[in-house]
Amino acid sequence: MLVQKYRDMLSGKSVIRELSEFATARGQEIGYENVYDFSLGNPSVPAPREFTGAMMGMLRDMGANELHGYSPSLGITSVREAVAASLEKRFGLPYRKEHIFMAVGAAGALAHAFRLVTEPGDEILTFAPFFPEYHPYVDLTGAKLKVVPPDTENFQIHFGKLEEMLTDKVMAVLINTPNNPSGVVYSADTLRRLADLLRTKSDEYKHPIYLISDEPYREIVFAGVEAPCVSQFYDNTVMCYSFSKSLSIPGERIGYVAVNPRCRDAVDMVNMCGQISRGIGHNCPPSMIQLAVAQVLDKTADLSVYETNMNLLYHELTALGFFCVKPGGTFYIFPRALEEDAKAFCRKALKYDLILVPGDSFGAPGYFRMAYCIDTEKVERSLGALRKFVAEVYKG
Repeated sequence: MLVQKYRDMLSGKSVIRELSEFATARGQEIGYENVYDFSLGNPSVPAPREFTGAMMGMLRDMGANELHGYSPSLGITSVREAVAASLEKRFGLPYRKEHIFMAVGAAGALAHAFRLVTEPGDEILTFAPFFPEYHPYVDLTGAKLKVVPPDTENFQIHFGKLEEMLTDKVMAVLINTPNNPSGVVYSADTLRRLADLLRTKSDEYKHPIYLISDEPYREIVFAGVEAPCVSQFYDNTVMCYSFSKSLSIPGERIGYVAVNPRCRDAVDMVNMCGQISRGIGHNCPPSMIQLAVAQVLDKTADLSVYETNMNLLYHELTALGFFCVKPGGTFYIFPRALEEDAKAFCRKALKYDLILVPGDSFGAPGYFRMAYCIDTEKVERSLGALRKFVAEVYKG
């Protein structure tokens, strides 16, 4: 018999993916250049030439087994050493290879982190607005994801609600900064206050509460914004990183788990990741991609286009009367809709070939997300459609 919980999930597909599919189909009718598709967070800028050069050089010079054979369970040793050295240099924490586990993207890293610190029935808290896939990521481990309501004034942490929900069942708190979907970067004050609260509650409940930090947008931070290193604030931090956005290589599926060297049992935790892999099949990320990213740890794609696009949209949205917290990073913006029902708002926008994602599944009804990882020329053309939509539907 087929497993019913997965059959049930067929009726709850990702809204983001459904809208992306709609945009593709609409593009076949009118030309995709005429569809203002803000649905999917797929990086739009080329990978850095140094990454491409590293790949070409390895294919030319290295043996097939080294490039295409299985890597060790924890990742290629030289790659783990390079990642650790880069983290130590950047953030001043004494990372060594023993603190690094190479993973299949941030999703693979999170899959390991959740299983490291929870048993079935335990709870993980996260903060709205949040990436909707956190629910299946956590809930299918047997743990339970609970969502702290948003502070819609600035999308920092709602500490009053957090303290209410931080019971002895909570084994981990999951944060995402810079944040998808809001683009907000948690401030040093926010992280300091969070760390103090987690230490207090860990002592009170007599078990560690881990901080799992999902950081795929760490390098996409805009001018004048400080993006503090989460691990510097709290010893029991498990960093989950992906190169998908920084290097524009989402299809290569490569990232890592970095356990804070100051975390108790840090080395055991990394070794345990190798055992978790045996049970979930996320083992041995592609060897060639591991070796390639190790050569470009200090490089990124040209991420400046995202700030350009953000400024265009933020200026236009606010001029049209939208409430919007200005993003500090990522390639997302999360305005409040012009009516209470954001789903209805986004359906009406489709008539203008504006593909917007309602905020309900992000834990923030009444808001909508725009993923502006598209060509700036297309963003500029979309502004006319946005003005027409607002004028005809909400000011007519």
